[in-house]
Amino acid sequence: MKTVADLRQRLRAAGAGPLHEQRVLRQWVQALPWDSGKRKAEDFLPLALRDALPAITADLEALATLQSEHPGADGSARLLVALADGQAVESVLLPRGGLCVSTQVGCAIGCTFCMTGREGLLRQVGSAEIVAQVALARRQRAVKKVVFMGMGEPAHNLDNVLEAIDLLGTVGNIGHKNLVFSTVGDRRAFELLPQGRVKPALALSLHTTKPGLREQLLPRAPRIEPAELVELADAYGQATGYPVQLQWTLLDGVNDGADEVDALVKLVAGRRMVLNLIPYNTVDGLPHRRPDDEKSREMLRTLHRRGVLTKLRNSAGQDVEGGCGQLRARAEKPVHLRLRSASQSNA
Repeated sequence: MKTVADLRQRLRAAGAGPLHEQRVLRQWVQALPWDSGKRKAEDFLPLALRDALPAITADLEALATLQSEHPGADGSARLLVALADGQAVESVLLPRGGLCVSTQVGCAIGCTFCMTGREGLLRQVGSAEIVAQVALARRQRAVKKVVFMGMGEPAHNLDNVLEAIDLLGTVGNIGHKNLVFSTVGDRRAFELLPQGRVKPALALSLHTTKPGLREQLLPRAPRIEPAELVELADAYGQATGYPVQLQWTLLDGVNDGADEVDALVKLVAGRRMVLNLIPYNTVDGLPHRRPDDEKSREMLRTLHRRGVLTKLRNSAGQDVEGGCGQLRARAEKPVHLRLRSASQSNA
């Protein structure tokens, strides 16, 4: 039961009608007790469904299990989350009610400044497993915003991600503009995002205006030139009315020069977009360096003066390796193997 479609089918097989189905989904996604609401479960849900709920609940809880929590000094927390098959992902509780979720175990893009893709793509995360990360986080604290910026490239798992977004934006009680789809850019994503009944905000991982450099930094991203990516993103932003976020990981001596500033002004000035400059978060074993703070601030000031709305963002949770580019499945071996080993040693 890895997808929302699987869960809906199971509820219907247990006798749920459309309203019963929505009730169960709402209670789960919002991490509410089954007996909450104006109408008690025993007065509303059919008997067969009530009888099936304990087993369904157990399977829902097994979709995403908290293995460890690593609080950051800024109010964030990196969560190591075990999936039912023993794989692991990481999600990050962000300050002010945000949550960063993972959509893949690993990643195929292979960005040279990101730890997630070092071992490639292991598997897709199902839509129910994505939503389960939200339900799990809501048992820790309130979640009002979900960003799809954790492990993985959402556009490479598009059907599951869109199914999760639909549920979170309906019964999940999260405003559509507070669901943020982050992507390196993919034509299929630009085609399908406007068609959903829930249209998320868009964050485009741009990182450079130079096609050749982008191929080096994002070696397995779709071959779409930065100028065209900005056009496609701008069209989606105009269709939804939400400003597009352009993500730009600042790498010392790589993409922080005057030539990039000039090109950004030509591409972005006058558009309803926000450029997020994100100084590189240090990752052991990767070749890049974080720019000097004053150099980053000067780039910010220059872009502002030249008409590009720009923000300098330091990723939350850097002190616990929960920042952009730092996430990875840290379990050294599958969780079910560790549990089995522990039980054998205790025997």
